[in-house]
Amino acid sequence: MKKIITYGTFDLLHYGHINLLRRAKGLGDYLIVALSTDDFNVEKMKKKSYFTFDERKSLLESIRFVDLVIPETCWEQKYSDIREFRVDILVMGDDWEGKFDWMKKYCEVVYFPRTAMVSTSKIKQDISSADMVNQHE
Repeated sequence: MKKIITYGTFDLLHYGHINLLRRAKGLGDYLIVALSTDDFNVEKMKKKSYFTFDERKSLLESIRFVDLVIPETCWEQKYSDIREFRVDILVMGDDWEGKFDWMKKYCEVVYFPRTAMVSTSKIKQDISSADMVNQHE
């Protein structure tokens, strides 16, 4: 069985996330998603998610490509996750290109291109802009 792991916040789940998960699952048999916890997002990534960890976890668990969701609590856990779950492939978006090449001695590392024209940041920005327009009407 070939195991794949990917990491992310997966807030405001959108078709870019689905594309990543579908492509990742296509590389093997079992997809693990390490989902950043609320504390990790605030303390290390300096961002607050719209949905809580439990809400984001529930959404991910309902996607047919995802076999297991685990919490991501720190940057350093990638190595231990790969060892513990006997992962064959680490998948990340290409915005992280090169940053996890050091993991290549433990597993294959694949960077997928982001889906054009969609991101959680863009969705939040679009909603905020629409709110500003509506406030002035």
